[in-house]
Amino acid sequence: MRSRRPILEHRRDRRVTGLRRGFGALLLLAICLGAGPAPAQDEVPFVTSPHPVTVAMLELARVQPDDVVLDLGSGDGRIVIAAARQFGARGLGVELSPALVERSRENAARAGVGGRVQFRVQDLFETDLSVASVITMYLLPEVNLQLRPKLLALKPGTRIVSHDWDLGDWKPERSIVVEAPDKQVGLEKHSLLHLWIVPAQLGGHWCAGEHELRLEQTFQMLRGHWLHQASRRPVDSRIEGTAVPLRGADGAARLVLQGARLQVEDASGAWSALHGTAFTRAGSAGCPPQRVQ
Repeated sequence: MRSRRPILEHRRDRRVTGLRRGFGALLLLAICLGAGPAPAQDEVPFVTSPHPVTVAMLELARVQPDDVVLDLGSGDGRIVIAAARQFGARGLGVELSPALVERSRENAARAGVGGRVQFRVQDLFETDLSVASVITMYLLPEVNLQLRPKLLALKPGTRIVSHDWDLGDWKPERSIVVEAPDKQVGLEKHSLLHLWIVPAQLGGHWCAGEHELRLEQTFQMLRGHWLHQASRRPVDSRIEGTAVPLRGADGAARLVLQGARLQVEDASGAWSALHGTAFTRAGSAGCPPQRVQ
């Protein structure tokens, strides 16, 4: 089981007032539905996620034993503990409440995973997110949007799973609905889970001899053109971590970012001229001129 805080109090910051006001609406709804009495004004309340939701979040991220799962607002530590106990991963939970962090450590010890997980009293805005290959969170939309620039700057391929709330116009790779009859907040007894995979930054001009790629990127969506000799072919694809699959009825290819190079693999059909090509970013002068019809 996992205890979750829909927001983390960012003390001595003007954001707290607005975030608490947003949480207050959810909390009031929970109280009206019989979830429990209102907390004291200076308490920072948290809401529990049912066990099926906890497991589904980790399954959606395809957590493996070599992953490090970072839970933002880890409550009593249940998702970090589940990641270690059920998926063999290592985990880190950050939480502002010292009492909840201490409870998390005790829960981890009882579960026999104390050596694989850590819990810290820490503000999520001051946390180094780069330590993780998987990030889980149950935060309000305002907080998600504040975190989004840091999330987009993470290593390509990092997986992010959010409970209920999205990341604005950064569309998820996948969303699923999980039945949650024990859910404390909301009229609907189900949860919506979203998965994102941090994309490599591939927008711009790329050169490789007589080949040129002109690409425009919006989050994980990639559009543009491949220019070769007197031809122009459209590129319309989705970045999958560091890879870009190119598919069509007349052929396919796969671009993979390897260091500073964009390597073409498995090119066939209409894309076969790209087989084995390695692109590098164009300099200030751009790529050599191409004759385009």
